Amino acid sequence: MAEIVRMPKLSDTMIEGVVAKWHKKVGDTVKEGDLLAEIETDKATMEFESFVDGTLLYIGVKEKDAAPVDTILAIFGEKGEDYSALLKDEDKTEEKPQATEKTEAKADNKKEEATEKIDTSGIKASVVKMPKLSDTMTEGVVAKWHKKVGDKVASGDLLAEIETDKATMEFESFEDGVLLHIGIEEGGSAPVDAILAIIGEKGADFETLIKAEKAGANKTEEKLKQAEETKAQPKEETKTTSTASAQTQNNTATGSRIIASPLAKKIAQDRNINLSLLKGSGDGGRIIKSDVENYQGGTSATSFIGVEKYTEEPVSQMRKTIARRLGESKFSAPHFYLTIEMDMDRAIDARKSINEIAAAKISFNDFVIKAAALALKKHPKVNASWLGDKIRYNEHVNIGVAVAVEEGLLVPVVRFADGKPLSIITSEVKEFAQKAKDKKLQPQDWEGSTFTISNLGMFGIDEFTAIINPPDACIMAVGGIKETPVVKNGQIVPGNIMKVTLSCDHRVVDGATGAAFLQTFKHLMENPVIMLGQQNI
Repeated sequence: MAEIVRMPKLSDTMIEGVVAKWHKKVGDTVKEGDLLAEIETDKATMEFESFVDGTLLYIGVKEKDAAPVDTILAIFGEKGEDYSALLKDEDKTEEKPQATEKTEAKADNKKEEATEKIDTSGIKASVVKMPKLSDTMTEGVVAKWHKKVGDKVASGDLLAEIETDKATMEFESFEDGVLLHIGIEEGGSAPVDAILAIIGEKGADFETLIKAEKAGANKTEEKLKQAEETKAQPKEETKTTSTASAQTQNNTATGSRIIASPLAKKIAQDRNINLSLLKGSGDGGRIIKSDVENYQGGTSATSFIGVEKYTEEPVSQMRKTIARRLGESKFSAPHFYLTIEMDMDRAIDARKSINEIAAAKISFNDFVIKAAALALKKHPKVNASWLGDKIRYNEHVNIGVAVAVEEGLLVPVVRFADGKPLSIITSEVKEFAQKAKDKKLQPQDWEGSTFTISNLGMFGIDEFTAIINPPDACIMAVGGIKETPVVKNGQIVPGNIMKVTLSCDHRVVDGATGAAFLQTFKHLMENPVIMLGQQNI
């Protein structure tokens, strides 16, 4: 099915782009990640990579021509596919706004008359808006400001760190001047194109610029309101509940009135002390200030003070993406689960022998990745992707490895894992894990998986089920190796058992297909010599 690629917004102020150079021509086969064109913005000329696979059927903006953001840049599809309907639909959508403008012209004129136009021509300052730092970014979080209001800023200075749904990226200033206003506080989130900051001459009337931005378009006003709503800082609320009565003038359990000085009552209330537990040292057993201050607590259960306490923090971009993608997977893909256990004695011996001679230490997870990759080559129907109106059976094996980070989960990809030795697999996984923790993974590191592995064995988990990482058809959850009594040759002996659970998308994989894959995987793990020749160590 043909797909439109539109002119991207490559900077915060970009409204149109010029195609400086095409690196592909009509009829060329293009893969995801191929350099498609060089696009000149108002700031710089940037390389634009393809996000789709297919044949380049149509070029909408010729070399050296300019076009607004969201204009049809190109159309991709299958060779010889008819894309004329897409162009006709685009023409219709352009005609509708023109008709609407004519029918609503009078109403707009009235609104313009009622709204006084704000003149900003004399204000020597510029609005810096929340940039769109990736093709999927709809909002960003200011992770850190590197400048504060009043600081001088030069073009190229690091202004802030902005967190997207994938990574935290540095954002440099395109303006020279003084930082007059910060529109999004540190930790706050806002949609793309919301006011991020205002930079200009010292003393410039930036408030008028803000008013002009709000009055300029209803859409901008709505985005600013959303930004204000999401600026909530982590807050802490504490509610104290005490089994001791704060109103110390009440009667005791015996019905007699508690005699205490007003100051003693006030201190007791502040400290959540039940006066009925105290013995007064004043006249007639009256409780005084020193009695409350010297009270050390009692053995009575009623002296226990419980505290209800919690903190709230804004949801990070990574957590929002995890929630959206896995929510879509869980509630759209019909999951079913297959669990199998395997004897790990030979794998344990093999790993010990390999690590005695190998330069890089091999983990059990590396064995799992290698065995899964070889099993996928034997069972290609498991190495598949659901694409809505078709199923893709992948001939290459790219294993996604779930890596836990502080804010959630990332899935870097070990590409062509079936052809890589254990030493290369372990090196790549360790490098990905470090880059994930440092927030240095790039899009090419986490894109293109055909199968996913999630291993919680190192956390003491025996078995669990995982949610499929779309568009993959399956994900395998790996538990820890547990010493368990097993029967061998009619004798009960100590054994080392590991359980794995395969989550399958029933739209793609059937039970028998998934079971056959697990049997092959088990056979390889229980007999590592089969998959580990000299070339694989």
